[in-house]
Amino acid sequence: MSAPPVAPTLSLLPSDEETMLREAVAGICAGFGPEYMRGKIAASEPPSELWDALAARGYLGVNVPEEYDGGGRGLTELAAVGEEVARAGCAVLLIVVSPAIAGSVLARHGTPEQKERWLRGIGRGDFKVAFAVTEADAGTNTHNLQTSAVRRNGSYVLRGSKTFISGVEDAQALLVVARTGVNDQSGRGMLSLFVVDADAAGLERQEVPTAPRNADRQWQLFFDDVVVAPDRLVGPEHQGLAVLFDGLNPERIMTASLALGAGRRALEKAASYARERTVWSAPIGSHQGVAHPLAEAKIELELAALMTRKACALYDAGARGAGEASNMAKYAAAEAAIKCVDRAIQAHGGNGVALEYGLVDMWWSVRTMRIAPVSREMILNYVAEHSLGLPRSY
Repeated sequence: MSAPPVAPTLSLLPSDEETMLREAVAGICAGFGPEYMRGKIAASEPPSELWDALAARGYLGVNVPEEYDGGGRGLTELAAVGEEVARAGCAVLLIVVSPAIAGSVLARHGTPEQKERWLRGIGRGDFKVAFAVTEADAGTNTHNLQTSAVRRNGSYVLRGSKTFISGVEDAQALLVVARTGVNDQSGRGMLSLFVVDADAAGLERQEVPTAPRNADRQWQLFFDDVVVAPDRLVGPEHQGLAVLFDGLNPERIMTASLALGAGRRALEKAASYARERTVWSAPIGSHQGVAHPLAEAKIELELAALMTRKACALYDAGARGAGEASNMAKYAAAEAAIKCVDRAIQAHGGNGVALEYGLVDMWWSVRTMRIAPVSREMILNYVAEHSLGLPRSY
């Protein structure tokens, strides 16, 4: 059951506790950094040492209730962790997926047994759950999902496929969205959520090669009569869409936090270069043609950060408007991060595409944020319909 709403509080300045949290996370990540991540990518290995170091201090379960070995805080604090990890050049997508999506869904909708079985491990950071919703022929039309879960002999049998599922190689379980029926009136699929072991019989996977080179890889999943016990159903049967959105809003917020961290990293590198690089006897940062584009990107990044703080505050309070703010935060932060990285590359001139400066490594990752986990166009559709009251366009 969802917690009763409380009055949301939006702090414009980080508390002393948040400042210490950010400094501690940044300190841990400084011991790893981009070189570590590049090595993991080259070896096709998950960044386990970084994950374990953050988990040991409780930072990966900071949003999980204390009674399940978490920090007892909220998405505000987890977003701070995500931002600092990305700012250090160590972005890990499973931070979005496991504690934010799966952790939030299980905390709000899991049974006591499910929380004990899976949420406690998420709180400690030693149990990782990937999230499987996207399908090739459904896109963002969740009602059109074709992966099915049919009752048979007291269990559910899953059939179908998923694509662009992050971090499966380093997860012990998957939170899978499947169709369990069809609404007779609307003809839309009725959805349910299940926890499925990553090594379940009948579950196969195939890597999807992508231009972004992240430590977390992308996978296509195939469910061939995967048997799932009924105690793995999270939330009521057929009512998974409502359950799902308690995970999708954190997904959007955490994507925004990673985008903010990437944007800050890019601007810090660009400003440092512009102060030090001298042409015609003056630092290039003294020229408005270099300074103004970076200043403009900085303004847009701070506006996105403010919306992200608002989204966190509304979600943590269980208040109305969390969906709108979460979508707006993801939109604004993705667009700002793209601009920050692009302007940083331009400020570096030819060095912007040199691998040693680490900017082109960031480009595809931030560019993907305009597409995933929800495209900018679908966010605009959402705002047009739900915020402005315009007729539905799709």
